[in-house]
Amino acid sequence: MASLAMPRMALAPWAPVVRVLAVLWLVLAAFMVMPWLVLITEGDPDARAFAVSLAIILATVAMALLLTRRVPIELKPRQMFVLTTLSWVTVSGFASLPLVLGAPQLSFADAVFESISAITTTGSTVLVGIERLSDGLKLWRGMMQWLGGIGIIVMAIAILPFLKVGGMRLFHTESSDWSDKVMPRTGGIAKATMSVYLGLTGAAVLCYWLAGMLPLDAVVLAMTSLSTGGFANSDASFGAYAQQPVLLWLGTLFMLSGALPFVLYIRAARGSPGVLWNDQQVRGMLLLLVLAIVALTLYRVLQGTPAFEALTQVSFNVVSVVTTTGYASDDYTQWGAFPIVAFFYLTFVGGCSGSTSGGMKIFRFQIALLTLRNQLRFLIHSNGVFAQRYNGSILNEEIGRGVVAFSFFFFLTVAGIALGLSMLGLDLVTALSGAATAVANVGPGLGDIIGPAGNFATLPDAAKWLLCVGMLMGRLEILTVLVLLTPMFWRK
Repeated sequence: MASLAMPRMALAPWAPVVRVLAVLWLVLAAFMVMPWLVLITEGDPDARAFAVSLAIILATVAMALLLTRRVPIELKPRQMFVLTTLSWVTVSGFASLPLVLGAPQLSFADAVFESISAITTTGSTVLVGIERLSDGLKLWRGMMQWLGGIGIIVMAIAILPFLKVGGMRLFHTESSDWSDKVMPRTGGIAKATMSVYLGLTGAAVLCYWLAGMLPLDAVVLAMTSLSTGGFANSDASFGAYAQQPVLLWLGTLFMLSGALPFVLYIRAARGSPGVLWNDQQVRGMLLLLVLAIVALTLYRVLQGTPAFEALTQVSFNVVSVVTTTGYASDDYTQWGAFPIVAFFYLTFVGGCSGSTSGGMKIFRFQIALLTLRNQLRFLIHSNGVFAQRYNGSILNEEIGRGVVAFSFFFFLTVAGIALGLSMLGLDLVTALSGAATAVANVGPGLGDIIGPAGNFATLPDAAKWLLCVGMLMGRLEILTVLVLLTPMFWRK
């Protein structure tokens, strides 16, 4: 045991982080068992890839637990930020193993890109011929997105009792949800959130299957709809069912369900059924969706598309982009210049705070509009005092500063990644839309290469790594990652 003394001493300051990471890796391994069993049942050679992946993960878990045994789990604020970032990076790395070892035999860069895209629920893909993948790999792609949708830290709080102390602080390092607690303990909130997530996923599986979807597709698309992830079992994405309007409308409904605040579902279940409609954030998102759908539907009807077909296709694709799901039932870049610009703008929006969707989130746009209105009032009444209210509460300066800081760094990150992509030889549309779709965790970009009808396979490896950074930063809401880069964070 003396040989372990030096590693233990080196790990001592970060031992609680390593120990929690080990448990998260164990959770990932537990998720990996299901597709492995499916492949064993079918006698598929990909079963070996999952077996080797499980062995690697479990060996790493055993070593991490051995090096950190007898370590009390008391996470300090600095450790929480490191844990949050490392959990997403390491889980994505381990999740990529079956893609390297299995039938796709992706390069390391492609496999990591695919897994980060899955875990962050972005939905960009480098795979071609997805229909030919084994059932186990199709299921694994959906499960990765489902795991990422609920949030790795939320799952940790739900399953690890020793994280109840400081759990809310840890929760906020991963999520933008700043709504009032509906339960006295963070663990209770996390478990209730998981219950809602499981219930909605089960309902989606049942509805998809009853409406005529193949069983495996029903399971995978249910997981990727509620996680607003966007992976599908076909290169055509949800377009494989484009001729079945009922499935498109069901997909629209479940994508929207995943983009609503989960805390409101909990409140509704606890006796406040009208809380969803009364929430200012939900009403704002629904209003935006209605306006976008009406405008684009009218545009398509005037272009000669039958009204119901136009309404169905527009509703599905607008909801897909706004909720950052990233499904495509049609190549909307062929609809004309106006839809292309509209979809590019909608890429940045995102769903509600406390949901599975990415993007900037509706509440930030609403708070920005409230701030603008107050600023205009000050120009007229320079000595006036105007209280800003949101959802019935007075907005404090901390929230306003947070919105300004996040918005600035969000667009700065998009601009920086777009500049990097252009230096790698990508055209303006591909570079700009690729950066936007990565940081907003949407999925498809614009143009012939990474648009709804294309994928990211032909991009250079350096571009894929850059987009991986963008996807992780977007999923962790930028500031959680940036704080790790400041000198003051690492000062003792």
